[in-house]
This record gives sequence, structure tokens and C-alpha cells, in this order.
Amino acid sequence: MAGELAAGAAPRIDRRNRKVAIIAASGALAMLGLGYASVPLYRLFCQATGFNGTTQRATAQQAAGIKATTRPITIRFDANVAPGLPWIFKPEQVTQDGKVGERKIAFFIAKNLSDKPIVGRAVFNVTPEQTGAYFHKIQCFCFNEQRLEPGQEVRMPVIYYVDPAMLQDANARDVPEITLSYTFLLAADQSLVTGPGAKRVAGSGGAAPKSSSTLAKPLDHTASAR
Repeated sequence: MAGELAAGAAPRIDRRNRKVAIIAASGALAMLGLGYASVPLYRLFCQATGFNGTTQRATAQQAAGIKATTRPITIRFDANVAPGLPWIFKPEQVTQDGKVGERKIAFFIAKNLSDKPIVGRAVFNVTPEQTGAYFHKIQCFCFNEQRLEPGQEVRMPVIYYVDPAMLQDANARDVPEITLSYTFLLAADQSLVTGPGAKRVAGSGGAAPKSSSTLAKPLDHTASAR
């Protein structure tokens, strides 16, 4: 009798175990999906709020509506290269003085020290972090991946302004200096090196790709500082 009960219980236990395994696997897949979804959501949140020193993007038309104030502000430029990327990367000038609301342009120098083409990607933030919501870039090499030929050196622009709305923020209005920091990383996708859209970076003399590409566009001088 006991043997019959044990034999009858075994299938039920197996079914229960399979059910638990399916639920656990489904939960793991759901968490994985949420993990992937959270990346763009987090990025959008940072861009909208300036959280963690994330800067903003502005069009030339939006920037044209901003009036410069008399409040002085100093921008300090910081440049770094991640391990594994054989480039030199540095600001052309370490600091730049201006006024809150004034449109300014700064340049960074990058050079590929290797004997092969490499695609790099720049990540960035500003400090103090509370100024991220007010630091607007109109044009920046960081908007696109950059491809440098062996030994190639390029001069890359960033056009920006500090929104006068910062002066209404009790946590940011007294900040005298903002540091704009970049770190160049080896791009995960190196297909621009050999793919059909592979062209030289802006400023190197190469033509712009006909198809959509992540390479930088030529500098728009109409958007430069006035």
C-alpha cells in the first residue's frame, strides 16, 4: 500500500517541480527583459533631468532664443582615454571663460597612435552634477562615434551654452565653474572601420557617407559662438 502511495505521489512531485522550474525561468527572463529596457529608460531620465551630471542637447534654433547674461561662468575641460584605446585625447584649452547664456565653442584634439583604423565613442558628464540640467550642447563630437585612421589627428568641436535658468535654481545659481568631462572608449561596433559606410572623420578630408552613419558631421560654422 505504501509503495502504491509513493508511486502515485511521484508524478505529482515531478509536475510540481516542472511548474516551479517554468515559473523561475519565466521570472528570470522577465528580469532580463526589464534590465535591457531599463538602460534606455535610465538614459532618457538622465537626459531629461540632468541626473548624474548628464548634459542636454539643443538645436541651433533653440539656442538662438537664449539671451546671454552678465553672470560670469568658467568651463573647465577634462579629457580621458579608457584602457584599450591607443589614442591621445586632450582639450585644446583647459578652461574657457564666458557668460551664462552665451554660446561658446571649444575644441578637443584626438590622435590615433596605432597602425590600424579605430572607432571610438565618447561618454561625458559635467560637475557639479546639479548643473547638468542647464549645460546644453548644440553640436558635439560626442553625438557620434569617431573613426580615426592610423596616425590620424583631428580637431573636434563642441558648441555649448549654460542655460540662464540655472540662476533661478538655489542649488546651482552660485556655481562659479563647471567641469565638462569626456572619456573616449573603444566602440563596441568596429564595423565602421571596414563596412560600406566607413569614411573618414570630419576634418580629415574624407567625404561624408551617403548612407546613415554614426560618424561626425562637418562643423556648422553658422552655429559657432558669436
